[in-house]
Amino acid sequence: MKESSAIIHVYCVPGMSAKPTIYEYITLPPEQYEIHWIAWKMPEKHEPLTDYSKRLCAEIKHENPVLIGVSLGGMVVQEMQKYIKVRKLILISTLESKYERPAYMNFGRRTKLYKLLPTSLVKYMKRFESWPLGKFIKTQLRTYNRYIHRDEKAYLDWAIEQVLYWDQEKPLPGVVHIHGDSDHIFPIKYIKKCFTVHGATHLLVIYRFRWLNQHLPSLILTGQLATEAPA
Repeated sequence: MKESSAIIHVYCVPGMSAKPTIYEYITLPPEQYEIHWIAWKMPEKHEPLTDYSKRLCAEIKHENPVLIGVSLGGMVVQEMQKYIKVRKLILISTLESKYERPAYMNFGRRTKLYKLLPTSLVKYMKRFESWPLGKFIKTQLRTYNRYIHRDEKAYLDWAIEQVLYWDQEKPLPGVVHIHGDSDHIFPIKYIKKCFTVHGATHLLVIYRFRWLNQHLPSLILTGQLATEAPA
């Protein structure tokens, strides 16, 4: 791996099944940063998240990078940090330990109800846009369909299990966790410590990119927010 003293390399892992283009609006000062996207690979059958994350480390071509991960991608970059040295770990809309997992997910894990989810239907989501649904639902569907990457049942079944069975006991030291207080996937009431983005949902990285663009350079260099930020 090559290291540049002038450029900080930032590697971004998307959320579950999403394209790396969820980061398309994230910009950092080009004289100091270079952004790289990492796409989801198909997991091997019954592949543990630790092994999968180790495989993704092969995508890292520079020493001492910054890793950014959203949702399941946030869990993945935490596992990747156990194999490579990183400059900073930025977590968005995710968990830092199994104790931040919401009650409804723990219930699904105990009862195995998640196995009943019709994941094979995800590949047909584009068809639902033509249905007579409400404006809000249609907007969400368009966003989902724009950024969906992996819709294979094998991938989705694997990914859901990784979220439900991720067993990290303690948060890793020195991480930066950014979370919206309107996140309904991982409700903020279960999150122990984070930088809160008021009014932001689980799709913070898409809809609040201006906040991220304002703060990420300072968070990477100092672990603190910039002094001013847009809404």
